[in-house]
Amino acid sequence: MTYKSLELTKPLTWELEGLEIGVTSNCNFRCDYCCAYNRNDGQSLEGKEIIRILEELPSLKRVRLSGGEVTLKFDDCLEVVAYCASRGIQTQLNSNASLLSGTRIDKLALAGLTTIHISFNFTSADEFSRYYNIHPDVYKKIRENIALFAKTEVDTVLETLLFSETEHHMREISEHVYSLGVRTHEIQNSIIMDHSGWKAIAAREALKQAVNDLIANKKEDTVLYFTCMDRFMEELGFREQPGVYFSHCIEGKKQLHLHGNGDILISELCHPVIIGNIYNGTSLKDIYHPMPAQLEQFLERQPCPARDALFPEGV
Repeated sequence: MTYKSLELTKPLTWELEGLEIGVTSNCNFRCDYCCAYNRNDGQSLEGKEIIRILEELPSLKRVRLSGGEVTLKFDDCLEVVAYCASRGIQTQLNSNASLLSGTRIDKLALAGLTTIHISFNFTSADEFSRYYNIHPDVYKKIRENIALFAKTEVDTVLETLLFSETEHHMREISEHVYSLGVRTHEIQNSIIMDHSGWKAIAAREALKQAVNDLIANKKEDTVLYFTCMDRFMEELGFREQPGVYFSHCIEGKKQLHLHGNGDILISELCHPVIIGNIYNGTSLKDIYHPMPAQLEQFLERQPCPARDALFPEGV
């Protein structure tokens, strides 16, 4: 099993094993729940520069390429994926899949991409178009690209955000995931986005019902990953079982985020605090020795916005 291999055991020591890289901040979508740091600020990284950075990090086990929409810099992604494959580093592309094609998918598979990670929140073109304000034909193209990826050796993962729009439709969404040939479905719990004011998180009881329903109806040949739920899974009665995982949070512990301008963030999703800049003297290789003060404080307190949103007054 390769997907989320870093998250399947609880991190007990702090070491940079996973790096998420914002290849470009530009995006062709305008998702209101997006947590991208400084989206559309024009910052990006060339493939050769990314490789130069990675060459200084001998302990890396995984590189996630994200955006913005990462495939706006497709050739750079391809170059980085091939380099990482040559070093045995797992690679993941986080994409909306709208700019892919059969040719591009084949090239990524041939280069050695480990995982393609695609958002999938709606089961019809009309719902998709209504929510994202994007032409319905784009949804059809995304589904076509998902089905093509599912036929390759690349681990194809569809991620569904569990929030107010999806909380009562999760089983239907999961059935569509299966129908596209995908056998790995990630459920990302929603958190409040302070930087944008977005608060359409799933209600506690709706989340509990959705998760239990997905587990009860899981097909034998599928794998479910529930993300940002590990800190309260026991309170809600959730249990891991074969093919069902509540992945541990490694943000700031094993993984950091690198933006196109060189800013290093503890976590783009839940704790977008800048702890340095690679072009202003911060060494990714030595960032835990010694740690920047804000990273040290984060690791001491280990805040969890997902838990805080679901249990605002405690358990």
